[in-house]
Amino acid sequence: MSLVRAAVVQAAPIFLDREATMDKACHLIAEAGRNGTQLVVFPETWVPGYPVWANTTSKWNYEPAKKAYARLYNNAVEIPSPSTQALGEAARQAGTFVAIGVNERTPHSGTLYNTILYLHRDGTVLGRHRKLVPTYHERMIWGMGDGSTLDVFNTDIGRLGGLICWEHWMPLARYALYSQGLQIHASLWPSAGETFQLACRALAHEGRTFVLTACSYLTRDHLPADFELRSEMESIPPVLSHGGSAIIGPDGKYIEGPVYNEEAVLYADLDLDRILEEKHSLDVVGHYARPDVFRLLVDRRPLSPAEFTPDAAQEIERLLALADTAPREELRAVLQDLLRRLRPGC
Repeated sequence: MSLVRAAVVQAAPIFLDREATMDKACHLIAEAGRNGTQLVVFPETWVPGYPVWANTTSKWNYEPAKKAYARLYNNAVEIPSPSTQALGEAARQAGTFVAIGVNERTPHSGTLYNTILYLHRDGTVLGRHRKLVPTYHERMIWGMGDGSTLDVFNTDIGRLGGLICWEHWMPLARYALYSQGLQIHASLWPSAGETFQLACRALAHEGRTFVLTACSYLTRDHLPADFELRSEMESIPPVLSHGGSAIIGPDGKYIEGPVYNEEAVLYADLDLDRILEEKHSLDVVGHYARPDVFRLLVDRRPLSPAEFTPDAAQEIERLLALADTAPREELRAVLQDLLRRLRPGC
């Protein structure tokens, strides 16, 4: 498919209310579907909102901040869950892929992740990407992602990937996506002023890819009346996220936007053949690469706070059971897996 109709959503979430925000997302996905869209991109941590309060207080044991975090956590998204199923059903009915920023939580942990959730247009979860490095005050809110989610997905509308906010200034993260054949890049931000726009345009130009920059529009009026840190928010300007959503071509030039200070949905038809045209002069993972001089190593292993070594007796019993019947290749694979788990890093 060389022509892809894409939409970028710039809107306010129903702040700190997961279910209401999900309902709004489903309505926006349906609207985009009626306009013939094959891909819809939403802003960073749009469900249930970017924690705009995090840079107003750095007190580690401040009761209102702890309550705000707990509220955010209780309204965060597990993958998979009924929430992702609802979004998937909206994507299926609209016939569109979706990339949406969520605050992600996991079972048995009190940590949140800043995550892009990708949904296939058949309604299934296509994958996710967790932000590698939360920036400055964000480290009070989110944990760090790892290389296991630094993916580009090969879909029937093209090769789809994305980064979140300041990840766009991580040269090796960008290169890891380029090397996987990135064609359509979901670029998620809370809002995007001049330097953020430069980052998006530079990525489009450097990687010869379409960039869909999705930002929120949020004001103090969007905060719930009983928000725990409302008094702290009075000390900052009333527009908390001013937008900046845009659609950028593989030459680094704007196709649509940027749009500021309002809710909007941007649409554009992306001609993927333009990527090949632009790579005629620059392909940073092709004829403009020097693998004999520079090479990037990406560790794709998921990181876990605990790894449990196997019970040796049980493993030996399993190997003995396989010894007489299993093909040599299967037995070798089992032995390699056992060695890896007994000696992490092997």
